[in-house]
Amino acid sequence: MHAAQDPAPDPYDPPVPARELTAVSTDGARLHVEVHGPVDDPGAPAVVLAHGWTCSTAFWAAQIRDLAADHRVIAYDQRGHGRSPASRGYGTDALADDLEAVLAATLAPGEKAVIAGHSMGGMTVMAAAGRAGFREHTAAVLLCSTGSSRLVARSTVVPIPAGRPRTWLTRRVLGSRAPLGPVTPLARRILKYATMGPGSAPHMVDACARIVHACPRRARHAWSQVLDGLDLDIHVRQLRVPVAVVTGTSDRLTPPEHARSLAAALPDCLGLTELPGLGHMTPVEDPGTVTGKIRELAARFVAGQVTGQATGHVPGQATGHVPGQATGHEPGRATGHGSAHEQHGVARIREGA
Repeated sequence: MHAAQDPAPDPYDPPVPARELTAVSTDGARLHVEVHGPVDDPGAPAVVLAHGWTCSTAFWAAQIRDLAADHRVIAYDQRGHGRSPASRGYGTDALADDLEAVLAATLAPGEKAVIAGHSMGGMTVMAAAGRAGFREHTAAVLLCSTGSSRLVARSTVVPIPAGRPRTWLTRRVLGSRAPLGPVTPLARRILKYATMGPGSAPHMVDACARIVHACPRRARHAWSQVLDGLDLDIHVRQLRVPVAVVTGTSDRLTPPEHARSLAAALPDCLGLTELPGLGHMTPVEDPGTVTGKIRELAARFVAGQVTGQATGHVPGQATGHVPGQATGHEPGRATGHGSAHEQHGVARIREGA
């Protein structure tokens, strides 16, 4: 007889962090932070993950599971999301303050990391681009499914031609104060239509629905107002580290024109990857490609610094490199340091700006 084997873990089931801590932002807002992987290995490249609107650290589960094998992975809940309490301060300055607080709480002075931001997480990176703390700790950036301005006007969630009526309706849909309620079959269909590609597998849709429906209504509405008036175009030009951009061609929340505008405006864009048929939730819809991009950036721009080797990167020059196979795996002060848990255990490519 053969002993029964434990089933493989769900790639979208949030992993148990090796450490948990609380970073405190400039205005006193407390941010839940998780650290995964070899937390005490100074040779492990650091990666920081910033999630988007209505999400949480759970959104990055597939990336964390893969990267934590040989990277120190830092993920945090944006204020009002996940395990980070609500705050009175909502705005792009707060986003930048919070990211700087997380970097200061988790990285040694001068230590560099790759920062990956999805949706509002990418906007967080843009908002922080000119900050001293951000520049001190950022080696390279991955921007996933994000934009810098005109989010409501460009959104295609409401299926009518662009113009004032669509903008008016979109503003009311995305800014609604109505509770989302339980995750029902109808709720899954609505979420899939608005945020994911038509071919998204049911387990991917279910994972995203659970995360989005868990977001507190107050935070969802407050941040929707910030996104409505977002204008970070000037900040994009201040993002002078190497940046890779990823978008889904069927993204209704931040359509590909946002990514193309970013690639054209960034001072040092490594390339734009457009994923055919995918929607807004690219790290969930194609975890292999997104994780592969993070690995590539960490290997080139962080690992060499850890070992004292230069990367040889020329700013403003696209890499021309297309990752091969996907992995297949689906200023603040810190408080509460210490180990709370132990962890055991084909894209269409547009390269160049």
